[in-house]
Amino acid sequence: MSITKTDWAAWQPVTAQDRETVLREMESILASPHFCNSKRYPALLRYVVESSLNGRGDLKERTLGIEVFQRPADYDTNADTIVRFTAGEVRKRLSLYYRDHSDGRLQIVLPTGSYTPEFLLAEEEPAGTPVLKEELAMALPVEVLPGLDAVPASSSSSQRRRSWIAGVSLLLLATVAVSVWRFRPHRVDVVDQFWRPVASEGRSTLLCPGGVVFAPERASGVATAGKDIQYPFVSMQIATSIGQLGGLLQREGVRYEVQSSVALPLTELRDRPVVLLGGYNNDWSIRLLSDLRYHFSTEPEGIILDKQDLSKHWERDRTRSYSSADDYALVARFRNQTTGNIVVVLAGLGRNGTEAATEFVSNPDYLEWLKQQIGDGLGRKNIEVVLKTSVIDGKTGAPSVEAFYTW
Repeated sequence: MSITKTDWAAWQPVTAQDRETVLREMESILASPHFCNSKRYPALLRYVVESSLNGRGDLKERTLGIEVFQRPADYDTNADTIVRFTAGEVRKRLSLYYRDHSDGRLQIVLPTGSYTPEFLLAEEEPAGTPVLKEELAMALPVEVLPGLDAVPASSSSSQRRRSWIAGVSLLLLATVAVSVWRFRPHRVDVVDQFWRPVASEGRSTLLCPGGVVFAPERASGVATAGKDIQYPFVSMQIATSIGQLGGLLQREGVRYEVQSSVALPLTELRDRPVVLLGGYNNDWSIRLLSDLRYHFSTEPEGIILDKQDLSKHWERDRTRSYSSADDYALVARFRNQTTGNIVVVLAGLGRNGTEAATEFVSNPDYLEWLKQQIGDGLGRKNIEVVLKTSVIDGKTGAPSVEAFYTW
């Protein structure tokens, strides 16, 4: 008898054989391309799955930071968001894995907002018309559908009767399915909410990265390209950000164009929404943020200032090498009075900060946290966020929030 999967139900492994089944599924996941090239994501998934199988429920962020990522017991979970960031990536990679392996009977998921995994088992039923549905159709009088002749009970008409039963069953099921779909709760994705002001403009969006030239004498190795530079270039981090934002905007149904900020006239910013990438390598980021609470210092450079609290500022540690000093960034979304359009700024003091800012506005876990802080205004308020990100061997770490402001 053939088997058809119809739904997924929460399942709790009880026996040793059940637990072995879960572990085999986990090992298959960890061996996949979505996990096998990383250390952090498999470490977190293995820990939470094995902890759950051993009876440890309600896993906490601090516990995972200490036991999986070797953080000190008193570490600041708001400043160091490695657990939240890694969990978000694990959720995304599990979804990708099961998109490629939809024929299995068991799934391991990490619910949003929780670090305790859930195990889902496919509910099965025999293929074909279930007995329960046939009994329901048999109980309906033929007259329930006008225009249909009564079906004689003779053996010669049994095939027609079965076809009629199946048709009524499908009609009932379709009616129920439509009702469930119409009245199901619709959860608006936080990423959609953040980008809604851009998407609602109904016009193409300009992605505007800063341009640089090589400058070996500087700590960063680059300098902002002047207007006389015909062919400026972007760093790998900015290129990654462009690709990530381009994919995100396409998913939001937004058309976009990429133009370097070098020698870009103001008229280009007045035609449509703009996403500015980069801080000191992007003159438009410096200019359009200058009137906001959090902005970049122009003299000296390399500092984020707070207009409402002059004692506050953020800058990289100049005593450390560029590839190992923590970076800071500004995320801003506001309607600019000069251009009349929505402006999104993703700008680091350095290139790592810009990459972290892009990750922040693309990751639902970070935006969900921001939404909880500011309430219902994620999709309509003007927003500024100051971020910090660790930099190790030139690689960008997870962003954490230093300060934020809405109006």
